[in-house]
Amino acid sequence: MNINSLIQLLIILGESSNPQAVVTELEHVIHDSGFEYYGLLRHLPQNPAQKNPEPWAAALAGRWPEQWPQIYTAKKYVLIDPMVRYLAHAQRPFGWRESLAAFRKDGQQRRMEQMMVDAFGHGLEDGYIFPIHGRNGILGSLSLAGKPVELSPMEIALFEAVARKSFWRLLELKGEAQALETVLPAETPLTRREMEILHYLAEGMTSIEISKMLKISNHTVDWYMNGLQNKLKAKNRQQAVALAFRHGLIR
Repeated sequence: MNINSLIQLLIILGESSNPQAVVTELEHVIHDSGFEYYGLLRHLPQNPAQKNPEPWAAALAGRWPEQWPQIYTAKKYVLIDPMVRYLAHAQRPFGWRESLAAFRKDGQQRRMEQMMVDAFGHGLEDGYIFPIHGRNGILGSLSLAGKPVELSPMEIALFEAVARKSFWRLLELKGEAQALETVLPAETPLTRREMEILHYLAEGMTSIEISKMLKISNHTVDWYMNGLQNKLKAKNRQQAVALAFRHGLIR
């Protein structure tokens, strides 16, 4: 792959005057890099009452195999997707294989493996994910997928820069960038366990389901949730999730 193409893209993105131009240039370089599919996602606030959030609705741009989004949604893969779960804590780009290996001893391993078999059958054999962070946490991500492609450390670094540049440029052109820069009050720190529970709650899980996932009692989950509501000054769980989305704590 030509590293100069990625460097040139960074310059072009800054000069693009409309969203379609950004998407066109991004897709061109992604295709030339050997990836057939991609998704540039914005982690939008969702309706707290929605039990099965659909990440496809948050896409700023993307191209996926025919029927794959429908299969992904119908089989509720978002609840066990190792890439989605790994992304919740990732501070750097990572490969699909890396995220799958991280959950090798997870109770949902079989479903994860089935998801990967389904993905492979639709041409999604391997890929990379590039998290996009803001002041208060993850705001979006760029996923690249298709046939296996080995990116060099330099290419990964450049794609990470491209992900951020594309994300923010699209939001700027749509007049939506400023809304993501709201700062969460410093007096609202959340622990790692609270973040985990908040993430699963946002996916529509009940206290019992979360307790099984984390191997703690459902009463302990409720205790953490009460603490979360106090920290976020929320009246109930639904409002806590809504506020967490608003402040960029969860996707």
